[in-house]
Amino acid sequence: LRQGESEIEYQASSPDEAALVKGALLADFVFTTRKPRSIIVRVMGVDKEYEVLNINEFNSTRKRMSAVLRCPDGSIKLYCKGADTVIFERLADSTGGFVPATLRHLEEYATEGLRTLCIAMRDISPEEYNQWSAQYTRAATTLTNRQQELDRVAELIERDLELLGATAIEDKLQDGVPQTIHTLAQAGIKIWVLTGDRQETAINIGYSCKLIQEDFSLIICNETTHWETKEFLQRKLDAIREGHGSNIDFEALALIIDGRSLDFALEKDVEILFLELATLCKAVICCRVSPLQKALVVKLVKRRRKAILLAIGDGANDVSMIQAAHVGIGISGQEGLQAARSADFAIAQFRYLRKLLLVHGAWSYHRLSKMILFSFYKNIALYITQFWFALFNVFSGQTVYESWSITFYTVFFTVMPPFAIGVFDQFLNARSLDRYPEMYKMGQKGVFFNVRSFWGWAINAFYHSVILFFLGTMVLFDDMEHDGLVGGQWVYGVIIYTSVLTTVLLKAALITNMWTKWTVLAIPGSLLLWFAFLPVYAVVAPKFRTSTEYEGIITHIYANPRFWLTVILLSTLCMVRDYGYKYLKRMYFTKAYHIVQEIQKFNIPDYRPRMERFKKAVHKVRLLQRLRRTRGYAFSQNEGGQEKIIRAYDTTMQKPSGY
Repeated sequence: LRQGESEIEYQASSPDEAALVKGALLADFVFTTRKPRSIIVRVMGVDKEYEVLNINEFNSTRKRMSAVLRCPDGSIKLYCKGADTVIFERLADSTGGFVPATLRHLEEYATEGLRTLCIAMRDISPEEYNQWSAQYTRAATTLTNRQQELDRVAELIERDLELLGATAIEDKLQDGVPQTIHTLAQAGIKIWVLTGDRQETAINIGYSCKLIQEDFSLIICNETTHWETKEFLQRKLDAIREGHGSNIDFEALALIIDGRSLDFALEKDVEILFLELATLCKAVICCRVSPLQKALVVKLVKRRRKAILLAIGDGANDVSMIQAAHVGIGISGQEGLQAARSADFAIAQFRYLRKLLLVHGAWSYHRLSKMILFSFYKNIALYITQFWFALFNVFSGQTVYESWSITFYTVFFTVMPPFAIGVFDQFLNARSLDRYPEMYKMGQKGVFFNVRSFWGWAINAFYHSVILFFLGTMVLFDDMEHDGLVGGQWVYGVIIYTSVLTTVLLKAALITNMWTKWTVLAIPGSLLLWFAFLPVYAVVAPKFRTSTEYEGIITHIYANPRFWLTVILLSTLCMVRDYGYKYLKRMYFTKAYHIVQEIQKFNIPDYRPRMERFKKAVHKVRLLQRLRRTRGYAFSQNEGGQEKIIRAYDTTMQKPSGY
C-alpha cells in the first residue's frame, strides 16, 4: 500500500473470495476501491478501473458465477469461477492442453484436503456483448420465471472459455470438531455429511473429523447413469445382507456417493435401495451435492424412517437442509447469519453441539418425561378418590371436597413441583453426561417415557387413591371427638384432601434427583402453603358467603389428633411401596445411569483417560501409515444477491458513524 494509507480490511460473502483477494494483494495486485458500477485495482502500483457491466449470479444449479467487465483498454472480458465439473464442460477446444495438468493439480489439492475452484475467462466482442446485453435486460425485467430466464441467458455467454487455472483454499475445521463427532457417534447418533466438495476432499474431511476411521471399508458410488447406480446399490446391499454372520465387521462401513449418482439414487425406484444401504453403514458422505440435494436427502430419511433428524450448517447453501429437518441448528460465523436465522437454534461453534445434545438434550428429555408423568399421577390420585366416594353416594353428584379446594389443588398447591422438576432437576450433572455419552441412548430407547412408564404411573396413582380413600374412611368412620361432637363430611374431606396432597408432594420429593432452593420452595413450600392457607381461608371465605362448608371446621381439624395421625399414616403407607420399588430397582435391576450416579456421588476415579491416550496413539500411527495429510475445511458461496451487494457498495464514501 502507498505511504500513509491505512490497511485495507476485506469482507467477502465466502472465505474463498477473501483468501483469493488477500493472496493477490501479496502479489502487488491490490483491490482498493469498489463503486456501484466499477472497481479499481492497483496493478504493480498503477491504478486501473474496471467497469462492472453484468453479474451472472451463483446458484445451486449453475454451481458457478461470472462477471462481465470492461477493461481500461476498452476490451470486454468475462471471468467465471466455479466447480471444475461445470467449468471444464464450457472450455474452448483450444485450451485442451491445460486440462490434464489442471486436473492433476486438482487431484493433489483435494488429496491434501483443500477446497478447489476453477477460474476461466473469454474475450467478448462489442457486437456480441450488445446482442447478449439486450437479452439479459429482457430476462432481468421479466415478471415470470425470472431466475430461469437469467440462467438461460447466462448459458449463452458462458461458453468457449479459456482456462486460467485452479485455486485451492485452506479453511480449517473449527476447534473440537473431531472430538464432537466422535463423541456423538458414541452416543448412538448417526452422522451424515452432505458437502459440495470434491470426493477426495470430502473423504479427507471424513478422516480428519473422525467420521471415518482408518479401518473402515469405503463403498464409493460414482456411477453416471440411472441403471448403473441402481445396479451398484443393489449389488452392495445384497453383499452386505449375505455377509451377515461372517467375520466381516459391518459396523466399519462408510458410503461415499457423489452428486451425479445421488441424483439417480433419489429417484422413486432407487431411493429405497439407497436409504437401506446408507442406514446399514456407520457413516455416509454425500459429496458434490447442491443445496437442493441436501434438502432432498433429509426429506427422504424423514419420510421413510421413524427417526428424529437434526441438520446443522453454517452457510446460505445449508438453509434448505436446515428447514427440512425436524430440528435445525445454524452456526453463526464467517459464513454469515443466513443459516442461524433460518434455524431453530443458533450456536457459535460446532463443538457446542456436543453440550447442546448430550447435556441439555438429555436433561430436557428426562425433565419433561418426569414432569408429564407426575402431572398425570397427581391428578389421577386426587380425582379417583372422588370416584370411590361416588360409590357411597350412589353417584348423586356430591363431591367429597369443597369445590374451590379442588380448583386450588391444581392452581396453587401442586403447580410448583412439576415446574421445579421440569426446569431444575438433573439426574446426572453436566460433567458426567459429557464423560459418558452413552447416557444419551436412554432418550433414543425411550427409557424414561414410554407406554409402560405411563401405565405404571397411572396404576400407582390408582393404588394410592385406594389406600387414601378406603383406609382413610376406615380410620375416620367413627369420628366422634372428645366433646361428643362429630366432624362431618367436610372435616372428613379436608383430612383426605390433606393426605392426598402430602402423598403427592412426598412422591415429588422421592423422584427428585437434585435439590435446589427452588425445589425446596416448590415441594415442602407447597405443603406449608396449604397448612397456612386453610385456617385463613376457612375463617375469611365464609364471611363473604363463599366456601361456607369450611365455617367452623378449623377447631375440628388442627386440634384433632386423628387428623395428624391419619395424614402421617396414609402418606407413609403409600410411600413405603414406592420407596421399596425404587430400592429394588436400583439394587437388583440396575441400569447404566444408576452406576454413573454412584460414580458421581462418591467421586470414583475414572480410568478411561488411559484408554483414551492409548487410542490416540494408535490413531496417530494409522495416520502416519496413510501417508497423507488429513485436514478438513468448510466454506460456502451465498446463493443469489451478489449483484445487489456489488451495486450497493461504494468504498469511496464515508460510512455513517452511527450512535
